Amino acid sequence: GEDSRSFHVSIQAPLSIASVGETPSITAVAGGQLILECPEDAVPPPHIEWHREGSPLREDARRQVLAEGRFLQIQAVGPADGGEYSCRATNALGDTSLRVQVEVHG
Repeated sequence: GEDSRSFHVSIQAPLSIASVGETPSITAVAGGQLILECPEDAVPPPHIEWHREGSPLREDARRQVLAEGRFLQIQAVGPADGGEYSCRATNALGDTSLRVQVEVHG
C-alpha cells in the first residue's frame, strides 16, 4: 500500500517557506511566536517526541509542547532558536519522523 503525509506548519508571524533539499525551511521573525505541527492521525494515537539538532527538546517557559505532542510552540523567538527541528511519532505499527529547518531573522 501507499502511505502519504502532508506537513503543515502554522506560524503567527510573517514567514516564507523555501525548500532546502527534502527538509522544509521556515523563516521566523525574532521576537515573534513560532508553532510547528507534527500532523499525525495514526491509530492508535502515537507517542510524539520533539528534537532540536538531534537532541530531545527540553520544554521551558518559552518552549511548550501542546496537544499531546502535535504542536511545538516557541514564544519570543530568538536567534538561538534556529536549527533543525524534528518530531518523531511512534505507535505499535511503527514510527515516522518529520524535519523542518528553522531560520530566525531579526
